[in-house]
Amino acid sequence: MSVDRDAVADRDTDWLLLDPRTVLVRVVLFAGVLAGAALPVAFGLAGSRPLWQAFAWVAAGVAAALAVDIVAETVRFRRTRYRVGSERVELHTGLLVVQRRSLARERIRSADLTANPLHRVLGLVKVRIGTGEHTGGTESTLELDLVTRAEGERLRHELLTRAAATPEDPDHDDTLAVLDPRWIRFAPVSFLAPALGGAAAGAVMQVSEWFGAQGKVIDWIGDRFQDVSVPWMILDLVLLATVAGAVGALGLWVEMWWNYRLERAPGGTLRVSRGLLTARSVSLEERRLRGIERVEPLGVRMCGAARLDAVATGLVKDDGDKHGDLKNLLPAVERAVADRVAAQVLREPEPPTGAPLAAHPRAARTRRLRWALWSVLGPVAVLALLGLLLTPVLLYVAAGCAVVLVPVAVLFALDAYRALGHGVSGAYLVTRSGTVRRATVALQRSGVIGWTVKQSYFQRRAGVLTLTATTAAGAGAYDILDAGESQGLAFAADAVPGLLAPFLEPVHTPEARPTRR
Repeated sequence: MSVDRDAVADRDTDWLLLDPRTVLVRVVLFAGVLAGAALPVAFGLAGSRPLWQAFAWVAAGVAAALAVDIVAETVRFRRTRYRVGSERVELHTGLLVVQRRSLARERIRSADLTANPLHRVLGLVKVRIGTGEHTGGTESTLELDLVTRAEGERLRHELLTRAAATPEDPDHDDTLAVLDPRWIRFAPVSFLAPALGGAAAGAVMQVSEWFGAQGKVIDWIGDRFQDVSVPWMILDLVLLATVAGAVGALGLWVEMWWNYRLERAPGGTLRVSRGLLTARSVSLEERRLRGIERVEPLGVRMCGAARLDAVATGLVKDDGDKHGDLKNLLPAVERAVADRVAAQVLREPEPPTGAPLAAHPRAARTRRLRWALWSVLGPVAVLALLGLLLTPVLLYVAAGCAVVLVPVAVLFALDAYRALGHGVSGAYLVTRSGTVRRATVALQRSGVIGWTVKQSYFQRRAGVLTLTATTAAGAGAYDILDAGESQGLAFAADAVPGLLAPFLEPVHTPEARPTRR
């Protein structure tokens, strides 16, 4: 009877515990949550009883909750163990509901390390081991929360190091990009700035409501602007919120991208390290990489900058991670720098994202102009109709909107048309579109598994169509919008030979008849 030696080796591997300080970290974090919730609760209870009595009841509740949490976290720590065998990584945890999970080592594609400020003080990290596969809408992952930094690095090296196809040159610098502090100038022009400004204003009003002082805050703001007209007051408040948002965007950028480094690690992986307070280290196997997406939001693009995202299999957004998508390879930088890094990441002599692209027919421009005008003139017409029926004031509002918004809409439509383009650059097909968020995608031609051809009634009349390249990586599908009929089909057939050919009908031209003399 034969015995599987790898299975025996896995059974003989010792089970390991998480770091004992895991209990301390979780209890401290839970205490912080309780403290944040206890204050508004205490003030809320104080309305019907003395303040000291409300605080006493809340303090007793907090103490009881902490005691229960300490016991629960201690049991959880005792019941959680893991081991790394020659074939599988296993994690067992749970008391009433016991969970036993395992991942095949040959399928592991990522081992990411995360450490918030408290973790860093204690020298701990959270290790997230993933396969890049999805079952039931979620990725197959194991999380070790928490282990020492040395243990996390050991696990990553052990799980991700593959036999390199070519010998590594010890003198070769595999650093692709490092932080340039000048990149911070692109932070205030991102879409985060106005969002953070609005969030700051909302937070002030919410906190004032907790303490029953919202009316006083509104009166104080009114007193500051009592000699100012309403339009100027609104403008001043918007400017203040914008400044607050810009400051917040700068702070968030520093926290997210400080200590940034993009490097090619041994064993065929790309590693992105970043973070000031919460340190993050994300690894991506190069064999999962199917291309690059150069993203240029409007404000960033006006400053001549762009960011880079990876188009790879098995990358999903970690909703519990405030750092955003795992696919981010480069923050907003100068466009030339982004193209250079894209070429290095893809191991190409020239960046596919900078390749010349074929323009789309004028019918695509006409369609965008129509969309822009309808999006503006439709609401203007409604306002004008209401003005005729209700009050002439709405007529002036409609006229003002038409005068201001129609030129803006036309400019956006023309810019959206200029953004359209597609082409082939070596082993990559390239497509570009968008105006508020312009994206240039360089996708491996070998990674395209299907084409979808869509043509609406209005597109048929205009002689254009939309091609969608389907792939197992990134967003799963990338569009080539409003290309000419023959232009788009010929591009799809040439970019990925043989994939679309069975569905195309050859056009036969009549043979020339001999002339009679």
